[in-house]
Amino acid sequence: MENQVNSKSLIINFGTYLGIATVLISLITYALGMHLDPHWSVSVISGILFIGLIVFGIKKYKEINNGFLSWGQGVKIGVGIAIVAALIGTIYNYLFMTFLEPDLLTQMKEISNQKLLDQGQTEEQIEAINKMSSAFQSPFLIAALGIIGSAVGGFVVAAITAAIMKKSEEETY
Repeated sequence: MENQVNSKSLIINFGTYLGIATVLISLITYALGMHLDPHWSVSVISGILFIGLIVFGIKKYKEINNGFLSWGQGVKIGVGIAIVAALIGTIYNYLFMTFLEPDLLTQMKEISNQKLLDQGQTEEQIEAINKMSSAFQSPFLIAALGIIGSAVGGFVVAAITAAIMKKSEEETY
């Protein structure tokens, strides 16, 4: 008989840690005035935290489950952590874009347009790009894509981690 441990609290805890870490990184970049065009190191730090907390969450589950972990359990935990964190991030982004920086999308569009001009794009090309991208500027769509993207990223990290860490009770006999 397989030993089952409730993973819900573990998912919520590690997802909350990851969500809070994401919010803190966003607040720091905002306070430093880097929120519109962050340094590449911000992405590296965010990626390390994302991978690290998912791996640690799966490892912790294996620990409390007497050293046993199935691939499916690992994936469930990793995707759960990523989704909880994404929900926290989505709530923060909504509040940020509603109260702190209501014209954030406009500012980002201006920076993007300037970068396109610097790369040699014509005004007509930039206008076509802006027209195409305007379809993706709905707050609901941005939130949904963020949650889906986080779930997919969580799946990839968790699938690899669970494949490496898996151990069933049958393997011990």
